[in-house]
Amino acid sequence: MTRAKRRFWRRSGVAPGPEQRRSPESGRDAFETRAVHAGQEPDPATGAVVPPITLASTFVQDAVGDHRGYEYARSANPTRTALEVCIADLEGAAHGVAFASGMAAEDAVLRSVLRPGDHVIIPADAYGGTYRLLARVFEPAGITWSAVDHVDLDALAAAWHDDTKIVWVETPTNPLLTVVDIAAVARLAHDRGARVVVDNTFATPYLQQPLGLGADVVLHSSTKYLGGHSDVVGGAVALSDDEIAEQIAFVQNAAGAVPGPFDCYLVLRGIRTLAVRMDRHCANARAMAALLSEHPAVSRVLYPGLPGHPNHDVARSQMHDYGGMVSFTVAAGEEAAIKLVASTRVFTLAESLGAVESLIEHPAEMTHASAAGSPLAVDPALVRLSVGIENVEDLVADLRQALDAVG
Repeated sequence: MTRAKRRFWRRSGVAPGPEQRRSPESGRDAFETRAVHAGQEPDPATGAVVPPITLASTFVQDAVGDHRGYEYARSANPTRTALEVCIADLEGAAHGVAFASGMAAEDAVLRSVLRPGDHVIIPADAYGGTYRLLARVFEPAGITWSAVDHVDLDALAAAWHDDTKIVWVETPTNPLLTVVDIAAVARLAHDRGARVVVDNTFATPYLQQPLGLGADVVLHSSTKYLGGHSDVVGGAVALSDDEIAEQIAFVQNAAGAVPGPFDCYLVLRGIRTLAVRMDRHCANARAMAALLSEHPAVSRVLYPGLPGHPNHDVARSQMHDYGGMVSFTVAAGEEAAIKLVASTRVFTLAESLGAVESLIEHPAEMTHASAAGSPLAVDPALVRLSVGIENVEDLVADLRQALDAVG
């Protein structure tokens, strides 16, 4: 980092991301290299550098029950295998399991671990879809749950039941960008016989390695940063526990919420540029946080890279940079927030996140509408940014004019 850039970030009040990329561990190639090559060997039949998209729904058997690893595409597909191997490698896991969506991945993990009467602890600011799945699908089936601030370990311990089986962690959370100490939560949960599942969608394996910090299962909506181009929906699970992996793979096959071969190809294609994209996402997000921190129309900025963020020290210790998501509250309230999200020209008003284009949304009425009226309801003055990879000056100018219009 140049001296000029150091001075800029010091003036802005936003901490720069760590400059030192992780080095190869135990002789392994660096992350960037593995993202391009893991699970993606050239096709042995043709020499194609990019693994082929295998569209077949069924596969020849040399004799009854004697096949070459594939028999029916719901059970396994070569393109899906390449994706699963790659995701497992990047997360430092023994197993990867791909799904048709992030919610299908969540559902499979919960079904694999929980039984009627079991209890789950989710974040107090959990993603609305996670809340909806537990409250409207699993709760009627006999699963109980509590929403607790995972930063407060005493509160987490106080919420414990004898039948608590999972602590469901998001870090950073969606949309408040709370950062949870994964290692501390894992110690607490493991001492009590529960498992820790970490939704690593916002951080990606490039910025954070939950399994290395003690988590049991890592989950992604691969729709977001892994795919990275707003053109595919998918989910993925990575873990090293053989027993749970077998159960999750059973649910994957039995319920059939599998991604198609072309979807797997698109996620693999996105993963190849993940490291390059995340560096730009993080750099652009720091610039947005700096602007928001100075603008009078903003009452609060939520971004882990700000030294004033309550979990900044944890983020700095367990993440390699602070991500591409920024949330903030508009000082003038809900109507001004709704006006602001409709006033940008480069930022696109849309749900989802983690792609090359910058998105802006109003969580209370968009991504988190399902949590309205619940303890997880979102401040109606909150705005969430998914900062893309466009020119940073264009993004700053666009956000500034929108802020000026409501300020």
